[in-house]
Amino acid sequence: MSPIVSSVILSDSTRCPRFAPPSSPSFTLVPPRPSDEASSAAAAPTASASEPTDLLARILDAARILDAERQQLGAPGSAPPLTEEQAFLATVTEILAPVLKQAASAQQLESEIIEHTRQIDRERRMTARIIDSLPVGLYVIDRDYRISVWNTKRETGMQGVSRDEAIGRTIFEILHRQPASVLRREFDDVFATGRLQTFQMESRASGEMRTYRISKIPMRLDDGPVTHVITVGEDVTDWREAQERFAQAEKLAAIGTLAAGVMHEINNPLATIAACAESLELSLDEAPPALRDGLRLIQSEVARCKGITDSLLDFSRPKETDKTLVDVNAAIERTLFVLKHHSRFKKLTVETDLDQSLGPVVLANEEQLVQVFMALLLNAMDAMREQGTIELRTRKGDDANSVVAEVVDHGEGIRRADLPKIFEPFYTTKPPGRGTGLGLSICYAIIAEHGGRIEVDSTPGEGSVFRIVLPRSDERGDRT
Repeated sequence: MSPIVSSVILSDSTRCPRFAPPSSPSFTLVPPRPSDEASSAAAAPTASASEPTDLLARILDAARILDAERQQLGAPGSAPPLTEEQAFLATVTEILAPVLKQAASAQQLESEIIEHTRQIDRERRMTARIIDSLPVGLYVIDRDYRISVWNTKRETGMQGVSRDEAIGRTIFEILHRQPASVLRREFDDVFATGRLQTFQMESRASGEMRTYRISKIPMRLDDGPVTHVITVGEDVTDWREAQERFAQAEKLAAIGTLAAGVMHEINNPLATIAACAESLELSLDEAPPALRDGLRLIQSEVARCKGITDSLLDFSRPKETDKTLVDVNAAIERTLFVLKHHSRFKKLTVETDLDQSLGPVVLANEEQLVQVFMALLLNAMDAMREQGTIELRTRKGDDANSVVAEVVDHGEGIRRADLPKIFEPFYTTKPPGRGTGLGLSICYAIIAEHGGRIEVDSTPGEGSVFRIVLPRSDERGDRT
């Protein structure tokens, strides 16, 4: 500040001649001294920031009052000349007014910048929370393949990597399940073409086979070329299984509709063949034993064919059956009672773990449930080559609105390629003569008609778990 300005001394009671007593001066002008200039210059670096501000404010107050007086004095007929002191204050006012106005504007601009910065910070935190809340794994790389974003989902799981470890490093240092050359080619294609890439991959990183949909999304920071690539990994195993079940249901419905008309036509010639064979057997009293055995074989095979056609008809157009509240445990016990007389089934050990607290809570036809459990147990017997232990378990469903029954074998298991086909009519992995391929198809139709579903978990060489899920019903038969 100029020494001249700093030498103006104003008292609280004499800021302006307007408020000063008549006998006392409104202010005192002290000429600057060299020593004052030196001491002022020396003290400037360490002076308090409030001292010049207070002094300027006091001067500005005096200047405003002086300006008001000048306007009054400027009225017609009253224009006395300014005193030396008034002229000095007018000069100071003209010098300081724009500076103080600029300082006020700067302070307002600073406040706006601070508020805008806070808003940007809030938006940045919100964006980070949204990214971390997504149920998918997400990361972003730049053109140097360095990771700039790594969300929380990428930190979890068997192969999870912490964010601190990932940020700033190249993607090839973090992901090792794919060759670096393959990853580089995928990213380079997105950078070059700007096209979205989507594909599916399977992984056992979590201990079981899971299916993931991987999407690589181009991102631009401006209107120029692609600057970053967003990679999103989503677990679509459940969705894929649902799609497969839906496709299976459509296929079975189509086959059932086609078979319904064909089976009626086949039953007619089968009935004729059976009648002719029986008639020949009765008319040939002294027929050779070989001929009699042949006629009996014809009748037996005709009966087997008719059983197949009847089963397929039941599958394609299930009969209306009476349903009551059934105890699943009782249906299993009844099935085991029937099978205990089976010569091959006697060689197996059966372990049961039945939840006795279930009671009759499933609205179903018990005869059909027995048919389902019998088919699953016979399949388990074939898978275990008539030796080993079969487990039967029942429990409440995870959602408390269903009942779960499981048939567990420790046999050969089912290949993953065969799993989508096992409920198709006539599909079987058994050797010729050991099965028709209709057992699981009929089980599927029965359980579906009861509003339930059949799930299969199988590992080749270790065994299979067939899981039946049926809806619970209350005492009135209404499903909960």
